[in-house]
Amino acid sequence: LQKILIFLHVTTCVVVGKTLMILFPNAMKRYILKLGEKSRMNKNPKFSYENWGPTFFSFKYLLFVLKVKWRRLEDEAHEGRPAPNTPVVTSNGEVRRLLDFMQDNRPLILNFGSCT
Repeated sequence: LQKILIFLHVTTCVVVGKTLMILFPNAMKRYILKLGEKSRMNKNPKFSYENWGPTFFSFKYLLFVLKVKWRRLEDEAHEGRPAPNTPVVTSNGEVRRLLDFMQDNRPLILNFGSCT
């Protein structure tokens, strides 16, 4: 049921977005560029809007967003239920699964941080 709801929501957003891109191309370009500011993707002069902007609200975009959102369903943690076995990347770049780090019955502690 959750996947169906996600499919309907994402499909509706893509159809509305594509329609707005056709009807109001300049306004949508400004909107998409504003979204790009958050991720800083429009700061690279070799990566212009013409390279990535038109891909918004395409069929490939729809499939990608669905894939990401459906995977996130598997990553949800709920009290009293087993922990999700999500993929993680080690400090040396190796992709493993979270529960690969469990040892016997010992608690697993996750420490998140960032380097900037």
